[in-house]
Amino acid sequence: MIRIKWPIALATLFVALLGLYVLYSTWIIEVLRSDAETLTEIFAEVQAALADPDPARGDDALFRLQTIIRESGVPLVITGPGDTVLAVENPPFPADLDTREGQERIRAYVRRLDVRNPPVGDSTIQHLHFGDTPQIRRLRWIPNLLAGGLLLTVFFGFVMIRAQRRAEGERAWTAMARELAHQLGTPLSSLQGWLEVLKLPMRDRPESLADRDVAAAIEEDLERLERISHRFELIGREPELESLSLRRLVRDLERYLAVRLPKLGRGVDLIVDIPDGLPTVKANEVLLMWALENVVKNALDALAGRGGRITIYAREVGGGQVSLRIRDSGPGVDPEIRDRIFEPGVTTKSGGWGVGLALSRRIVEGVHKGRIELLDGPGGTTFQIRLPVADG
Repeated sequence: MIRIKWPIALATLFVALLGLYVLYSTWIIEVLRSDAETLTEIFAEVQAALADPDPARGDDALFRLQTIIRESGVPLVITGPGDTVLAVENPPFPADLDTREGQERIRAYVRRLDVRNPPVGDSTIQHLHFGDTPQIRRLRWIPNLLAGGLLLTVFFGFVMIRAQRRAEGERAWTAMARELAHQLGTPLSSLQGWLEVLKLPMRDRPESLADRDVAAAIEEDLERLERISHRFELIGREPELESLSLRRLVRDLERYLAVRLPKLGRGVDLIVDIPDGLPTVKANEVLLMWALENVVKNALDALAGRGGRITIYAREVGGGQVSLRIRDSGPGVDPEIRDRIFEPGVTTKSGGWGVGLALSRRIVEGVHKGRIELLDGPGGTTFQIRLPVADG
């Protein structure tokens, strides 16, 4: 099956329309130039006839004028009293004026001409009916072709955008499913291990673990499973927002990470700078914590094996917003993926699914009507999250 490359197809169509427009413009210029030349010839013949006192040469000038008009291709019909057809020049079809059928056919043609171009002259003596030149008749189709091409471009653009959105949605759902499986895998594996421990006699258990110790570990894994389940449940619907202290939320995140830093990031220092009196934000605690956790884990991945510093600080900014920045002292983001860092499936980790930052953007911008962005700066990586201040 041949797969259509929509960007290339759209670019090709655009170039074709551009070429057609250039040809159309050039053709119009040529038609106008031809009309100017015809008018110039007519004017020259009239001037020559007026300046020549010899009536015979004046008749010759009139004959030449008639020849110029006939060669212009303009359809002309002269009618007299009672709509009698007296003469025809350049009709689009053959017609015999000496027959009744020919007269009727020309009269029907005259009625069509008069709809577009009002006749010239006195109807009691003589009327001159005229139509468009062959060039104008051919040009009449060009605007329709251009409009059709434009509509076709819009259609293909719509199809391309829709296909890209569908592909992005499929990548997002695939990455989400993999992320869910990954997050569920750790506590499930732990629970399976604790069940194996419970099957062992007390004397064979590691460090003689008592049942209450195993139960406490199982409870912790179950709480983790519940937290994961609750997070993914909220991401699929409109969660309830409440007035939330960003300082308290970041402190909770700090305590959560403090226990895990020795394993997640050896040699990494976490610095938190959240001033007192920072305005509360309108947020969902579970989802916003998840978004911040994803950004911090991204920073931990950047510092893996090298150590460094992660700084979380927040300040009130203008426009009724609070800005929270998460900065690490790592090597920075690869320029090749910098513009796509928040897209599903984009990751620098060999075993990652590229869903963490995509989820953070969905939570911050989709749920909380804020903004998350990667800031430019020398060295390291800085993510900024802007959240609206809670009303009242």
